[in-house]
Amino acid sequence: MQAAAKTTAPALTFTGNLTAEYQAILTPEVQAFVAELAEKFTARRNDLLAKRVVRQARIDAGELPDFRSDTKAIRDAEWKVAPIPPALQDRRVEITGPVERKMIINALNCGAKVFMADFEDSLTPSWTSIMDGQINLRDYADGTISYTSPEGKEYKLNETLATLIVRPRGWHLDEKHVLLNGTPIPGALLDFGVYFMTNSKKLLARNLGPYFYLPKLESAEEAALWADIFAFSEERLGLAKGTIKATMLIETILATFEMDEILHALKDYCVGLNCGRWDYIFSFIKKFHKRPDFVLPERGQVVMTTHFLRTYSKLLIQTCHRRGAFAMGGMSAFIPVKGDDAANEKAFAMVRADKEREAGDGHDGTWVAHPNLVPVAMEVFNRLMPTPNQVGVAREPVSITATDLLAIPEGTITEAGLRNNISVSVQYLASWLNGNGCVPIFNLMEDAATAEIARSQIWQWIHHDKGVLADGRPVTGSLYEEFLSEELAKLSGALPYERAAMLLTSLVSNPEFIEFLTLPGYEQLQ
Repeated sequence: MQAAAKTTAPALTFTGNLTAEYQAILTPEVQAFVAELAEKFTARRNDLLAKRVVRQARIDAGELPDFRSDTKAIRDAEWKVAPIPPALQDRRVEITGPVERKMIINALNCGAKVFMADFEDSLTPSWTSIMDGQINLRDYADGTISYTSPEGKEYKLNETLATLIVRPRGWHLDEKHVLLNGTPIPGALLDFGVYFMTNSKKLLARNLGPYFYLPKLESAEEAALWADIFAFSEERLGLAKGTIKATMLIETILATFEMDEILHALKDYCVGLNCGRWDYIFSFIKKFHKRPDFVLPERGQVVMTTHFLRTYSKLLIQTCHRRGAFAMGGMSAFIPVKGDDAANEKAFAMVRADKEREAGDGHDGTWVAHPNLVPVAMEVFNRLMPTPNQVGVAREPVSITATDLLAIPEGTITEAGLRNNISVSVQYLASWLNGNGCVPIFNLMEDAATAEIARSQIWQWIHHDKGVLADGRPVTGSLYEEFLSEELAKLSGALPYERAAMLLTSLVSNPEFIEFLTLPGYEQLQ
């Protein structure tokens, strides 16, 4: 391997507290590398975010997405992604969760094939959470991670572990505690840069590698930015091209029309695509928020068997397998229910049915949110997918059009559905503001993506005439305020519910749709 090149990038400035532990992670070499990434790629990131705004304006004016004419040659040509390493060949069950110490140990030990350690939707991105997460991942790579609970219970790694994949933040989020030339750097570059520089060579020595999940891409050009970051990073550390491997989450409606192009842009690094269903539903609402004909029924009725979601899933499978990549299924939000056997069996049955659909359609693996669901999903994929993956399984081709992908599901908006969206939004935001970004609420696991659906639906129903309850009442700002007051009265505890309610109200009452709830939320974090 070549020696790492010397940097001439300007120094970073830190506004977050630099404890001795954080300084041990943010070594001069790591700081120099992150500064290089920020100096070289931030302007391009900013340009791509600006292009999102321009594209949104065209959609607001009535344009609907379709498959690109200028990239038809890529879709028509025969090509494959680069070979996939042994550690990622069998991904039949993946568990996800934030980069918290106990969570990492339990997830690696739980029997899943992969653990996605998350700096994104399941983590409140406070400075402490981000930096503690990097310490935890360093200790994992060193093989020294352990945890002792306040009650004295010890947690250590087993002999057999899940393969670890890291999800950095999306392109839209900055890291306000790290500045370059006085400007916050992209959070994704900090998350990726610190983990890559700290751990890559240690992982490679264990026949693993720097593996990533990439969230919220909207175009092939955004994927190409990651490809260039990967190429630069490998050269900087003297690693062979294609050492980094990534799975892209297809969780925006626009990315669905560019799956071939996204795979092609990252074909040296890509191992697959994932159906990020919850962000996908949120993206559907967000991108068409100005259109009254795109009002969705309450979120409990927007399930993966609806036409626009089932066709998106099938198109992803067909696209991936044609290119030699894995097609990963999504997350069922149901979780085990302690002390309620009937509710617990219902949750298990719902998860089982969801995974049977995925495995039967051709997915190569799936996500679960709780260790106790690993055996449920594993049994399904073991039964329906006896091989490590389904890339080579011949299936009838599907022909899916823009009309399929944009079909509005039928359904209703009930008082219970509106109240649920309000309560979930308040409870999740209160937990998020308090430092916890992954929360069980009403027997479902909620993260930023699922909470985004809840709050965006409230906005959509208030601001369009089609936002009418099944009993005929229109969803208005006053009805929202009435239900909000009543739902708040049901909550108790030390969480900042009133502050969360104020944030939610500012989001749903604003005549302009706020792109991500985490943007104004992040302003309130230390």
